[in-house]
Amino acid sequence: MIKISLPDGSVKEFAAGVTPMDVAISISEGFARNVISASFDGTIVETTTPLTTDGSLILYTWNDEGGKKAFWHSTSHVMAQVLEEMYPGIKLTLGPAIANGFYYDVDFEDQKITEADFKKIENRILEISREKHEFKLRPVSKAEALEVYKNNVYKTELISNLEDGTITFCDHSTFTDLCRGGHIPNTGIIKAVKIMSIAGAYWRGDEKNKQLTRVYGVSFPKQKDLTEHLELLEEAKRRDHRKLGKELELFAFSAKVGQGLPLWLPKGAALRDRLEQFLKKAQKKAGYEQVVTPHIGQKELYVTSGHYAKYGADSFQPINTPAEGEEFLLKPMNCPHHCEIFNTRPWSYKDLPKRYAEFGTVYRYEQSGELHGLTRVRGFTQDDAHIFCTPDQLDQEFKNVIDLVLYVFGSLGFENFTAQISLRDQDNRDKYIGSDENWEKAENAIINAAADKGLKTVVAYGEAAFYGPKLDFMVKDALGRQWQLGTIQVDYNLPERFELTYKGSDDQLHTPVMIHRAPFGSMERFIAILIEHTAGKFPLWLMPEQAIILCLSEKYENYAKKVLNLLENHEIRALIDNRNESIGRKIRDAELQKTPFMLIVGEEEEKNVTISVRRQGQEGNGNMSVTIEEFAAIVNEEIGKTLKTFIV
Repeated sequence: MIKISLPDGSVKEFAAGVTPMDVAISISEGFARNVISASFDGTIVETTTPLTTDGSLILYTWNDEGGKKAFWHSTSHVMAQVLEEMYPGIKLTLGPAIANGFYYDVDFEDQKITEADFKKIENRILEISREKHEFKLRPVSKAEALEVYKNNVYKTELISNLEDGTITFCDHSTFTDLCRGGHIPNTGIIKAVKIMSIAGAYWRGDEKNKQLTRVYGVSFPKQKDLTEHLELLEEAKRRDHRKLGKELELFAFSAKVGQGLPLWLPKGAALRDRLEQFLKKAQKKAGYEQVVTPHIGQKELYVTSGHYAKYGADSFQPINTPAEGEEFLLKPMNCPHHCEIFNTRPWSYKDLPKRYAEFGTVYRYEQSGELHGLTRVRGFTQDDAHIFCTPDQLDQEFKNVIDLVLYVFGSLGFENFTAQISLRDQDNRDKYIGSDENWEKAENAIINAAADKGLKTVVAYGEAAFYGPKLDFMVKDALGRQWQLGTIQVDYNLPERFELTYKGSDDQLHTPVMIHRAPFGSMERFIAILIEHTAGKFPLWLMPEQAIILCLSEKYENYAKKVLNLLENHEIRALIDNRNESIGRKIRDAELQKTPFMLIVGEEEEKNVTISVRRQGQEGNGNMSVTIEEFAAIVNEEIGKTLKTFIV
C-alpha cells in the first residue's frame, strides 16, 4: 500500500499502481469527470500514470492553472497533427502552453500559412477532437527517438540534449510527438478552438538561427468560454495603454530618441508627478529620507553588487573614458548606490533603521522584439527604497512596508491580489549569491511577516532575486489579468558584499539587514497597467484635469475665468474649453478625454453665480446646478472615499 497526500491535508492509502484518476474517482465520480490533469510531488503526470510511492497528489480541473496548461498543451498536439496533414513535409519544433493558450513553432520551408487557412485548421481540430482519441505517453530509447526524427533537425537537436531513459513520445490518433507529458485524458474534452495569429520566431530565440512560423491558438471546453474570451480580448484592445496613452496625450515614443525610451507629455508628466508626490507624502510619514543618485556608475560598483554578472548581457555597452582609463555603466539598479550612501559615515544601532528612498531611473538593453509600450522599456524609473536595519528590527520593518503597499493599492483601486512568496529554486542554487544560512533567515522572515499580516499567499520556487527572497504582489486587473505589482525583498548579501557595518550595543561591528522595496515597481509599467485597469478613468484625485469648463458662447468666457480661479482656490484642477464649437461637440470631446466633470456655464449660471455639472458618462439632461463651494465639497468627498490617509 502507498500513502497519497491531498491538498486538503488528508492522506489516503491505495494499492501501488493506483492512477490519479483512480484517486479522483475515490473522492467523487462527479469530481472525477472534471479532472483533466494532475501533479505528483511537484511533477506533472498523466491522469493514467501509475503511482508507486508515497507522495503528494494535486488533481486539476479546467478551473485550475495546471488544468488549463494541460488542456492547451494537448490542443497544441492536435493542431500540430492538422498542420502536418494540411502542409505535408513541414518540420515541427516546440508547442507549449502559454498564459492564454498555446503555440507551435513550425518550419514551413517553402509553404506558407495565411489567415485564410485559420478556419479550415480550426474545423479539422474539432473533427479530430470529437473522435475522443486518448493521449498516451510512452518511453522510447534515445536511438529510437533519433531514428524517428532523423529528417527533423530541430527535434534531433532537442533529443541530442536528453539523457537516454528520460525520453517519451505522446501518441493520439495517428499522430506522435516528442513530449515529456502533461495531457488531458482525451481529445473529446476540446469543444472550442480559435487560431489567433501567426508570427515569426527564431529557433531557440536566437537571431542567428532560422526564422520559424509561430502559430498561436486558444481552446476551451465550452463554446461559451471561447466567446467570452474573445469579448475580453476586444475589451483589452479598447483599454490598450498604447492606444489610450495617445488619445489622452499622456506619453509618446520617437524613433529619433530611440526605441523603448518614452517621452512624457505634459498631462502624463503631471499624472506621474502626482503619483510620486502621493508616495513621497506617505514615505515621509513612515520615516523615509529622499536621496538622489547618478544615472551612471563605475563598472566595479555593479561587479561588487553582483548586478554586472546578472544584468551585464542585458546592459547598454560600457561608457569608456580613455584619458582616465575609467569604465562606466548606465545603472541597472539603484541599490548599489544606496549601499554607498550608507557607507558614507559610521553608524550605531541607535541610528537604525535608515530608510533611503529615490525615484531612480535605471536602464536595461531589452531586445527590440521584446519592447512593448510602457510595460517593457529600456529606461524606467523605480520607486525604490532601501531600509538598513538590525536583525531584531527586520520583522517590524517588513510589516510596515506591507502596510505601505496595501495603502497604495487601496488608493488606486487594486483590490484583488495575492502575495507571492518568491523563494530560491530548490534544485539549482548556482544562480544565487550568499550563504544558505542567510537565505534561510531571509525566507523565514518573509513567510512569518506575511502570515502575521494575514495575507493570502502562494509560494513560488525559483522566483527569488539573485541576492534574496521576495514578497511579490500579484494583482488582478479589471479584466482578470494578473500582473506583478509591488515587491519587498529581504537581503543579507549586499550588505556583506559592500562591507556595511554598524556598532551594536556590545560595542562590536555588525552587518545590517537590507530591505529592498518598490510599491509601484517600474513607474512606466505601473502607469500602463493603471491605464488598462481603469480604461483611462483614473481615480478623481489622480486625473490630469478633474473638470472642464464649457462655455455656451464666447460672451460667458469672463465668467468661466472667474469659475476657474475659484476652482483653483479649492485646489481643483480644471481648464476652459472656449473653442468655437457647439456645446454638444465640446461634451463629446470631454467624454473622450475621460474628464470626470463637465461644468457648463451660460446666462443662467452667470446670473446665479453657479455652474451646471455633468458627470462623465452621464446620459440625457441630468445636469445639476450648484455653487462652486458645493461642487468643491462633492469633489473632496469623492476623493476622500478613495484616497485614504496613510496611518503609521
